[in-house]
Amino acid sequence: MSAQFPAVRVHSAAARRAVVLTIMLGTTSVILATTIINVVLPDIMRDFAVDQGRVQWLATGFLSAMAATMLSTAWWVRAYGLRRTYGVALAVFVIVSVVGGLSTSIDALILSRIVQGAIAGVIQPLAMIALFEVYPAEERGSAMAAYGLGVVLSPAIGPALGGLLGEAFGWRAVFFVTLPLCLAGLALAPKTLTCFEQERAPRPAFDTLGFLLLCAFLLFVLGGLAHAQRAGLSVGGLAMAVVGTLVCGAAFVAWEVRHRSPMFDPRVFRNPVFAAASVVGFAYGMGLYGSTFLVPIFVQTISGFSVLKAGLLLLPGGLLLALCIPPAGRLTDRHSPHFIVCAGLACFALSFLLFAHSSAQTGFWTLALWIALGRLGLALMIPALNAGAVQGLPPWQIAQGAGALNFVRQLGGAFGTSALSLLLQWRLGVHQHDLAAAVDTAAAALAASTEAFDDSFIAVGLVFLSALWPGWHIRRA
Repeated sequence: MSAQFPAVRVHSAAARRAVVLTIMLGTTSVILATTIINVVLPDIMRDFAVDQGRVQWLATGFLSAMAATMLSTAWWVRAYGLRRTYGVALAVFVIVSVVGGLSTSIDALILSRIVQGAIAGVIQPLAMIALFEVYPAEERGSAMAAYGLGVVLSPAIGPALGGLLGEAFGWRAVFFVTLPLCLAGLALAPKTLTCFEQERAPRPAFDTLGFLLLCAFLLFVLGGLAHAQRAGLSVGGLAMAVVGTLVCGAAFVAWEVRHRSPMFDPRVFRNPVFAAASVVGFAYGMGLYGSTFLVPIFVQTISGFSVLKAGLLLLPGGLLLALCIPPAGRLTDRHSPHFIVCAGLACFALSFLLFAHSSAQTGFWTLALWIALGRLGLALMIPALNAGAVQGLPPWQIAQGAGALNFVRQLGGAFGTSALSLLLQWRLGVHQHDLAAAVDTAAAALAASTEAFDDSFIAVGLVFLSALWPGWHIRRA
């Protein structure tokens, strides 16, 4: 049986705004935690004496766990209600954040990030579910602008905030910065989310086998990429990763279709508009989280920027994003989403194709301008993508659609971060081999690193260009 929630009647505009504010405090906090750590990864590598392959699990472990638990949100809401699910999950997130900030080993730090991601996966879809239940169809574009502001602005400004905190207080501060937002959300929830109180009903059974199959699928996909980065992937290892991914993925879909109370209903993808939006969402996750992982490392290792300067580089783009999200939501209310989504994809692709021509001599404001162009694309894309994805779904499938769209976006982010890290390492080895005979070894090493990053930026641009075709199919019915 698919998730089904009764329509929530919230007649007051002030009450709706209170719901948006409360739910977005938690959503913004968990998404901010996704990327805020990226800019201080070099400091963590130095403090714990680990390499890039190990420290990247602070990013990919979070995203993987987030993807794994995201599809369970509909069950939590059916079993305990939206208000209680939000409050308990946010309280656990606060505790785990404190534990992460106090960690004394890299293993403890990675474990805390994985648990953070698991809780974040439950919290993030709650905002989309709440907004679609309290806003009528003609106002959902503007509501999605508020949602998109948290979803996109957080990873956009996260590295900037992380740079400021890392420079002033050290990397541990990035684990504590979201606590005020979380505590504010916890304080407001009992008063503003009372409209989501539900009548007592038998608690549905949790889809344990489905959850385990999903975790196995993610383990084969992302574990294979991580193993390839550490030791190189042999033909046998590649075959095992591919076969394991296909078998677990197929078993998960087959089980969910037949289960009476599935964690996720794959039939939501029968809607062609939603299916197209999901492809765009996967590409968006790959590009956004992958590039947010690459850019801070690039400007610190190639351009020689400090942690603070690397963080500030993303600030102009984040401010532009904040200004453009509301008008983008109004555009979505008036026009078919496919025009707006494709315009956003083109801007982001151009941004990183320009990045592919950067070097150690490229100036701060040039790089900031290219990033701002990509953030403009994200501002256009997100309200249209979120509203357009579920426009043709029946009301009883909206919760499943919200969870599925968030899931594919986070899966794209986890896959993109791992794949781009692997691509960067591979291209670095290729260019180092090509320049091995150079007399000036220091200059050759810098040139090889620059070319490897440029190749990776081209890959990001191509991912967004490839999403233009499905983006064109997100048409208003």
